[in-house]
Order: sequence, then structure tokens, then C-alpha cells
Amino acid sequence: MNGPPENDLCSICHSHFTAPCQANCSHWFCGNCIMLVWRHGSTLQPCKCPLCRRPISLLVPTEDTIRNRSDSAVSEVLANLETYNRYFGGRSTSLFQRMQDLPFLLRRLLREMMDPQRTLPLVIRVRVYIAMILSVVYIVSPIDIIPEGVLGVVGLLDDLLIALICFLHVAALYRSVLYFRHAGSLTNKCF
Repeated sequence: MNGPPENDLCSICHSHFTAPCQANCSHWFCGNCIMLVWRHGSTLQPCKCPLCRRPISLLVPTEDTIRNRSDSAVSEVLANLETYNRYFGGRSTSLFQRMQDLPFLLRRLLREMMDPQRTLPLVIRVRVYIAMILSVVYIVSPIDIIPEGVLGVVGLLDDLLIALICFLHVAALYRSVLYFRHAGSLTNKCF
């Protein structure tokens, strides 16, 4: 979450990262490079990751990039990233896309919840904790929709389904936080 791997290079320009940002597929790019890729194609659609070809629906800049906002070049890149996120970050995505985004979102959320320097809104923290506690209680409790005692291994399917729904809900909550942070909304800068 803090930045790209130390000895890594941008896969587009093959040089060190300038104003790095992470896509929802977890790949890192220079902010300007990924904006060039997007503008080279159709600006009416999200660009596809040059590495894995997944549609990029959210670009998250590093904290260092955000702190360097006073630099005019970085400020321009951040403005472009905010525009991109406003266009494509708030769109509804398919269940398959949401499941693909789970590792990216859950990893960032876990790091953010463990970092005392980050300020995740209290309402979001509480909702995450409640969702996790309720899903653990359901999984541990002997009361199930499909009982394991009767159907054996098949009975675990409802537990897995509850865990998946919980993860998808928590990821959607955190995605909304990232969207409001990085889409440039003036009314939601508290996130």
C-alpha cells in the first residue's frame, strides 16, 4: 500500500516510477503512463491493464504522490487520476470483477486497519467489524441453513457462501472509501 516494490520498474515506460499508482488488479504504474494508455484507446471506456488485460476501474496513488501535490507535474497527474476514477470508479461491476478485486481491496483494507497513521472512518471500521463478527458467529454456530451433520462436506457450502458474502460486502465498503478519497469529490474529502 505504501508504494511499488523497491527495485520494480513501470511496465509501460520501463523506468523508475514517477507519481506511482496502483490499479485494482494490484499492478503498479506511473500515473502519467497509465493515463497515456487510457487516452490512446477509447476514453469512454476504462483502459485495460497492460499486464493482465483486466479492466482498470480504480487507480490509487501512493501517499507520497499525494503529499507532493504542490509539484505542478504531480498535481496534473493526480487531477487526471481523479478524473479517471470519477468516470469509472463508481460504476457497478460484475460479480466476477468484484471477486477479482477482492485480494487488492482486502489486502489494502487490512494494512489500513493495522496502520495507526491511517484514518479509516469510524463508521466504516464498525461496519467491517460487525460484518466479520456476524459471519464468524454464523460459521462457528451449530445452526446452519445446510447442516453439516446431515449432509457432511456439502453442508460446508453455506459457511463458504456466508464468508464470501461477508468479504464481498467488506470489499465494497472499502472500495467506496477509496472511490471517495481518489475521485476528487470536494464534498467527501473527509475520507
